[in-house]
Amino acid sequence: MSDLTLSSGLEDYLECIYNNIEHNGSVKAIELSRELNVSRASVTDALHRLAEKKYINYERYGSIEITSKGIEKATEVIGKHTILTKFFEKVLKLSNEEASENACSIEHVITQNAFKKLKDFTQQYAGKND
Repeated sequence: MSDLTLSSGLEDYLECIYNNIEHNGSVKAIELSRELNVSRASVTDALHRLAEKKYINYERYGSIEITSKGIEKATEVIGKHTILTKFFEKVLKLSNEEASENACSIEHVITQNAFKKLKDFTQQYAGKND
């Protein structure tokens, strides 16, 4: 389920929100600012845009809650990141850091068809070479 109205930057925010909530139970705007190395104003703007699109519930100075729509999109992006990282590590033999960096860039622009083929290939290749 692709949402073309969500930029790669907003996907990064959503991924960060999801990961923080999963690992820490909650997340605040200041934590996103520090983790993503962006200004508080940028975070506030992104949170308002995500809330408008119904990916999160957010009130100024409050905790950020992710909606079911947000969880679905975040897990889609994280899934792409995981498969792409695995491809770069297992098939191309890149370091984890370089693999993850490339995956982060590509996860936002790869077509569904290309991703499906890469995922199928990676699963077959990794299964044979693990």
